[in-house]
Amino acid sequence: MLIYPVILEAAEEGGFVVTFPDVPDAITQGDNETEALMMAQDALLTMFDAYMQDRQAIPEASPIGGYPYVALPVISAGKIAIYNAMLAAGMNTADMANHLGINPIMAERLLSLRYKSRVEQIENALLYLVSVWWLMCGKRLNFHFKHIDGRRVGNGGLRCASSSIVNRQAFPMRT
Repeated sequence: MLIYPVILEAAEEGGFVVTFPDVPDAITQGDNETEALMMAQDALLTMFDAYMQDRQAIPEASPIGGYPYVALPVISAGKIAIYNAMLAAGMNTADMANHLGINPIMAERLLSLRYKSRVEQIENALLYLVSVWWLMCGKRLNFHFKHIDGRRVGNGGLRCASSSIVNRQAFPMRT
């Protein structure tokens, strides 16, 4: 699960405005704090859809540190991890579809934050992209996430670590 801190500010006309320190382009509002936070998740997913259309990386979440926050659904977090890994591997959706042996429409759905994919589909795509990353840099691809209380379980980012975890024959690339 990805957890993004939000800033809630009282609006002059009433209600609350929500902004995101990690995603400055996203902004929304609500009549009260509860509604504003519900709208915040939709605003964040909408902005991430726009980033994906422009082939921009989805930014990592910073520590919540006492701020209110928005927790994205696990499926959305998985799709964001797939998308960022695909970008890091220099692939596009058609490349991923070809290598996963799925049609391009299924690959688009796998990345769509509005489409309800199965966890198994996301898991398979992540395993494939981990293998591609390993083949590219010869090192392990780490996906890290943050725990809700701020402990660093990771950072949601992509980076090469020192030990390899994927056998080249275990995930051969399809042609």
